[in-house]
Amino acid sequence: MNILMTGATGLIGSHLTPYLTERGHSVRPLLRSESHVVVRPSWCPERREVFLRTGKGVPQLDAVIHLAGENIAQRWSDKVKRRIRESRVNGTRLLCEALVKEKVRPKVLVCASATGIYGNRGDELLDEQSPSGTGFLTEVCGEWEAATEIANRAGIRVVNFRFGIVLSGRGGALKKMLPAFRVGLGGKLGDGQQYWSWIAIDDLVAVIELALATETLRGPVNVVSPQPLRNVEFTKTLAAALHRPAFFTVPKFGLKVLLGQMAEEALLSSFRVKPAKLEHLSFRFQFPELRGALEHLL
Repeated sequence: MNILMTGATGLIGSHLTPYLTERGHSVRPLLRSESHVVVRPSWCPERREVFLRTGKGVPQLDAVIHLAGENIAQRWSDKVKRRIRESRVNGTRLLCEALVKEKVRPKVLVCASATGIYGNRGDELLDEQSPSGTGFLTEVCGEWEAATEIANRAGIRVVNFRFGIVLSGRGGALKKMLPAFRVGLGGKLGDGQQYWSWIAIDDLVAVIELALATETLRGPVNVVSPQPLRNVEFTKTLAAALHRPAFFTVPKFGLKVLLGQMAEEALLSSFRVKPAKLEHLSFRFQFPELRGALEHLL
């Protein structure tokens, strides 16, 4: 396949590009343009500019993977929340508008979303048919997915990947947790009873390849392992993998003071999510259990 990818230099994109290339696909990044000089596929959402093709002989696109967006893992000021929303919603809409203008449209658009669309749901087991919840993340994810409807109406198969916590040894949530856990200062967040749904990066990239090839797969897809864990179990497992204790507790109050609304909606909320569509397709997870995933990644 000839694939165009946004967010190619991010955590997922940096793993996905070599993975797909090794399997015979051609992957081109859609990079941010800092000027009006177009020498490669590029875009500038702030200027509403997208340049998908840069010369004669450029092969038609078979697929587009859209991963770009402002980092959610930061304190949410009004300015940051605006960047998060605009980068995902406006950026996705702009990209889809450009794709439908192509003479030969790509067959499939794989677009990132997040399990945050479900909101804080306690012990409720959630699948792709579950309604969305409430909160800033829920609103952003809902608008983010809705922005792809332009492509869907134009006949492009759209897959909205609802990612859980992505585990990688090279970055993301795990990298931020490791320093404290490696010196024995790790522990649960709040009361630790909130569910965390997670996925190892090795399984995530395999799921994306599956989505590119599976014509029946469309709409929302939960990209999580089949074994969500409470935060207290997650942190104990991480500590055990590092042969360290996990006695400490980070109080809710401290998290809220440090990270505000982001802590409340992302770290302390409970997302017990099931990968129902992947299980229906009999997708075989390499790392369905957290201990095995951590031992591999670390």
